[in-house]
Amino acid sequence: MFSMNLKNVTDWLDRELDIDSFKKLDASLNGLQISAVHEEVSLVAFAVDACKESLERAAALGADMLFVHHGLFWGAPIAITDIHYDRVSCALKNDLALYAAHLPLDAHPVFGNNAAMAERLKLQDIEPFGLYHGVEIGYAGRLAEPMTLQEIRSILGFSIDSTMLSFGNAQEISTVAIVSGGAASSVSEAIDKSIDLYITGEALHQVYHQCQESRINFLAGGHYATEVFGPVALASHMKKELGIETRFIDIPTGL
Repeated sequence: MFSMNLKNVTDWLDRELDIDSFKKLDASLNGLQISAVHEEVSLVAFAVDACKESLERAAALGADMLFVHHGLFWGAPIAITDIHYDRVSCALKNDLALYAAHLPLDAHPVFGNNAAMAERLKLQDIEPFGLYHGVEIGYAGRLAEPMTLQEIRSILGFSIDSTMLSFGNAQEISTVAIVSGGAASSVSEAIDKSIDLYITGEALHQVYHQCQESRINFLAGGHYATEVFGPVALASHMKKELGIETRFIDIPTGL
């Protein structure tokens, strides 16, 4: 099985995800969060969340590194006690490196969460969308042919059970804007740009009437469900570019 030095893998991820560009606007500690004693990486597991289950399953797979979208550290110091201790100790006991990429993965133009959803929908005339602290982390574009909300939900794999909420007018949809995760408030930007459908992960109560009165469709596919796209796409990209084996660990929350 092909392997690479751990530092070379993390350096590659830092470059591919342009980690340094997000230092001032992302509270997440993007990059390598937990190192490892071993120096070679032959299998990288990918998951959305750095929870105990994802760490344990990565270790059971024999992974040398776990890549996640939601890491363990979010700006403020946190004591290594209770469940945080359990997670950190699981990584250390299994000599499992942990790498996290939050906004860098959301915003990436090729294998980010939002770009991957735009690709799945085959959006055309794609432009950056979703201004956050001066940086656009989402994407907007035009469908090749108008679709219904149900057709779009199906293409993205959002079942009725996994889709948290959808509302708006029933017209066929031609233009779509996407910001994964908890970005309901960015619907205001979609309204200003006369977008037909705004897709995010979670809904907020206060946007309901805003959407109804502005006649925009709103789809909350679930925070988790909208953020599997990036890890899956990056796992495929890493395997192709570096030759390292990758596995995606699916732990849906239904939220």
